[in-house]
Amino acid sequence: MTPDAAQAWLEKNFAPWVLALSPRVTGIGPGGAVLEIPVTDAVARVGGIVCGQALATLADTAMVLACAGELGEFVPVATTNLETRFLTAARGQAVRCEARVIRAGRALIFAEARLSSLPEDKPVAAASATFFRP
Repeated sequence: MTPDAAQAWLEKNFAPWVLALSPRVTGIGPGGAVLEIPVTDAVARVGGIVCGQALATLADTAMVLACAGELGEFVPVATTNLETRFLTAARGQAVRCEARVIRAGRALIFAEARLSSLPEDKPVAAASATFFRP
């Protein structure tokens, strides 16, 4: 599985409002995925701070792709819960999300994500989620 293949799958299968964040897959493999979004006026609020909704969406999307990396194929999964912890204001040129699968069972997949502002690579948020494999 390549980042280009994952990018094409993301663009074909995710909602237009998710794609409006301009997510870019920069890495994918067994158990994990890395995505980045640019910091633009569309996702920033007062002071250039990236809104929490954009960060939570990035984390969820990255963890879905981490599931695909773990399974070795693109399969639909449903988010059953998502917890996002905002550590500090996200500012900069972009936000990177590194997601990994903690455990993949037959029906449930558990994942976590770390979000950092770029170029400083400063941690700004963390998330965890559970996904159901229909």
